[in-house]
Amino acid sequence: MTLVLVAFLVLLLLGMPVAFAIGIAGFLFFLQQPHLPLTMPVQLVLSETQSFSLLAIPMFVFAGNLMNATGVTKRLVEFARVVAGHMWGWLGQVSVILSTLMGGVTGSAIADSAMQARIMGPEMIRRGYSRGWAAANFAFTALITIAIPPGIGLVLYGSIGQVSIGRLFAGGLVPGLLMALAYGIVVSITARRRGYRPERERPAPVRDIARTGVATIWAIMFPILLIVTLRSGLLVPSEAGAAACLYAVLVGLLAYRELDWERFKQAAQSSILDTGMIMLLIAMSGLVSYAMKWEMIPQTLTQTLIGLSSNPLVILFIILVFLLLLGTVLDSTVIILLLSAILVPVMKGIGVDLVHFGVLFVITCAVGLNTPPVGLSMYGVCSILDCSVGDFVREGWPFFVAALCVIALMFLFPQVVLWLPNLIFG
Repeated sequence: MTLVLVAFLVLLLLGMPVAFAIGIAGFLFFLQQPHLPLTMPVQLVLSETQSFSLLAIPMFVFAGNLMNATGVTKRLVEFARVVAGHMWGWLGQVSVILSTLMGGVTGSAIADSAMQARIMGPEMIRRGYSRGWAAANFAFTALITIAIPPGIGLVLYGSIGQVSIGRLFAGGLVPGLLMALAYGIVVSITARRRGYRPERERPAPVRDIARTGVATIWAIMFPILLIVTLRSGLLVPSEAGAAACLYAVLVGLLAYRELDWERFKQAAQSSILDTGMIMLLIAMSGLVSYAMKWEMIPQTLTQTLIGLSSNPLVILFIILVFLLLLGTVLDSTVIILLLSAILVPVMKGIGVDLVHFGVLFVITCAVGLNTPPVGLSMYGVCSILDCSVGDFVREGWPFFVAALCVIALMFLFPQVVLWLPNLIFG
């Protein structure tokens, strides 16, 4: 396994795409094992994609792209402007509200942060907001989309770890709202210190809020309908993803009437590219996962951690710190794909609820999207807003602290995650 790890890190440093780095490193393991046939890696790569539950991934990706193509995004932006226009740093608050509402639409922090930076970034800069603060605001508030259904990270973890995706979706809602509250407080405090004044003195009339709210009701209903259909047993996750695509098409054709053939093709093309990237990562990660199981790394890790402490909270804390550090050098999707198969048995062994751990795991990994040296969201927004990484880090630390506070709450009080799943699913 040492050669596998060294090869993987070297290939990453050389700039090789992550999927190929994982695949080559995994194949090296089989070259070291003369008693394992070389046909096995090919079989493993193929078998990793032959899971019915994985159908949920392309379906939810396509549904999100379809929702973006129907005009939902611009209606959400308008609703957020009406609600937040009287607040200090109101454009920052718009970002918080928009990310909370967009969770059910994009399911991707990288996509959401890039989209917001393009839509609202120029207006922020024009109004005197600093580039570093604006970039940090977009990147960190986009983490809310990880928790709000249907976050792709939760789907990946649930599919690999054989954990109820419906319970994971429900478990992410309360942490997602807590993140929105925490970021809203951070925006308010820092905006007052910087003099980012409200757009208007008083809150918008209830009539205006109701009018724009009605226009966004189809997007707001999206995650709620997913949880209801999963809870009722009407649909399994893969079927719920297909139903979500149909829902998005109907919204675009009948409610907003903005979905035409060109937009549908663009959504399909984007979904093919996104799904191809994710599925290639899943297929190649099967080689490394098998190597880790062959070397009995999950069992060894469990025994090592239990040797450090018999307290599950201490073991869970050690793992979360490790994930935060790992997130500084690896993309969150890669971490979820590589470590879910290892950490799920460990959590079972020490008696930690797998839904509680799953939501903690996915959100903690996602924080790494905004930390140097390899933060994909961070580099994306910095590139769009022409902002240096130094400015991003210097002005983004309050948002980082807010994210850690929410993670600490979930860690210390599991019911923050489990209350809603237990209420809905029993």
